[in-house]
Order: sequence, then C-alpha cells, then structure tokens
Amino acid sequence: MPDLSLHSSLGKPFIELQSVDSTNNYALTLVHAGLAQPGTAVFAHAQTAGKGQRGRSWYSEPGSSLSLSLILDPRPLDPTQQFGLSACMAVSACDFLNNYTNGGAKIKWPNDLYWQDRKAGGILIESVIGSGQSLSGNDTGAEWKWAVAGIGLNINQPMFGNSLLNPVSLTQITGRRFQPVELAHQLIPIIESNYVKLKDEGFDELFENLNARLYKLDQPARLKKGNIQFEGIIRGVTRAGRLLVEHGTLEEYSVGEISFVFG
Repeated sequence: MPDLSLHSSLGKPFIELQSVDSTNNYALTLVHAGLAQPGTAVFAHAQTAGKGQRGRSWYSEPGSSLSLSLILDPRPLDPTQQFGLSACMAVSACDFLNNYTNGGAKIKWPNDLYWQDRKAGGILIESVIGSGQSLSGNDTGAEWKWAVAGIGLNINQPMFGNSLLNPVSLTQITGRRFQPVELAHQLIPIIESNYVKLKDEGFDELFENLNARLYKLDQPARLKKGNIQFEGIIRGVTRAGRLLVEHGTLEEYSVGEISFVFG
C-alpha cells in the first residue's frame, strides 16, 4: 500500500461554495493567480455553468449533485501521461459509485460514469502546461505544472428534463437521498489512494482496473463515426486512451472520432 504521508493530502484545504459557475473555473482561477495549493478541493452545492467535454455545459440545482474539483501537482508525471490521470479519476469515481450500486457502475469511454445504459456523471481534466528548466537553466521541454480534475455526479435528482438523453441519479438507483458534501468527503480518499499509486507505482494496475470496469466490454455497441452508424464489439482501451472496437477487424479510435448511439 502506498505511503500517503509522503504526499500532500487531497482535500486540504476543502473549499465549500454555495454556488459557482464551475468548480473547475474557480480552481483554475486560483492556479493562474498563484494562490493554488496542491490537494485543494473545490466543492459547490450548485453550479450555474458546469463544464463538460468538448465545450458542453450543465446546470445543477442546489443539493442535487456532487460537483467537485481537485487541484493537483501532477509531477513527476509528464504531459504524455495525462490519460493515466484520467483513468485514475474514472476508476475512483466508478468504485465510489459501486459502494452504493452493488457493482452496477461502469466507465463509458472516454470520461463518463454509467449505471446500466444511463449516465450518472462525468469527468473533466484541465491541465496547465509550461516549460521546465534544469538547475543549470537549460530548457527541459514541456512540464505538467498543474491539473484540475473535475467530477460531476448526479445525486438527488428525482427526475430530469427531456433535454438530457439518458441521465440517472443515485437517488433514482437507490431510492435514498444523500448529502452531496458528505459524499465528496468519501470520494476524495478513494481518489488519493489511486493517485498515489499512479505516481509511485505507475499505470499498470489502474490500466487493468479501467478495462475491467469498461462499459460494454466484450459486448456489441451501436457507434457513430461522422454520419455513419455501425455496430462493433468493445474490446477495451489502449494505454494511450484509444477505444478498441472489433467490427470485421480490430480498430482503434481516438477521443472525438466516434460516439455511442442510444435509443
């Protein structure tokens, strides 16, 4: 088991906001203002413009969602290992949900949390990359200075509007209501354990755990590339974060190249 005492503890300080446009935005503002501390957690009871992948936004009513961003110093990882951090957050969030869903939560490539065929949450990581320098002052290339890892989970929504395709909340799954801030405090240690493993032991275990929890693994799925829909069997994710799909031959797809089709 990694020695957590060798790393700054995640979730300290814990900033609790009643409302914010986006916890990721708030965290990035701290980073760019030079006020960030590694391990800082930003939690909001409500978001007015939460951020998702590829510019998507979403709104969360007070007390309905777990909206959390962690400010991380990812070194000694480098920018080529960003998928490792994404996998760390996805596995952690999936395992957290499975504490309440009897193992029903899965990771839908590339960054969503699913229960059965419904979306329970998502992850967005935003990085600050700069130039590194050696002690002699020579440029050592790109350096991964900061990462802001955001997690949004649907918690207490009894229902959703028709504008969302296939959402689900923890309340709908379990029939219970929760205190999202308490759930955030439960999630952070799970993330910390996996994050320390990633930095100390490498990507191997997280990579295996990601594939073991993959949505539709070894099952047929309806997919779309451009305007063309096709069916393929999901065979896993590569170490570079590309989706492996078998349809006649085994092919790899990068993020944004294909999407899942529902309904």
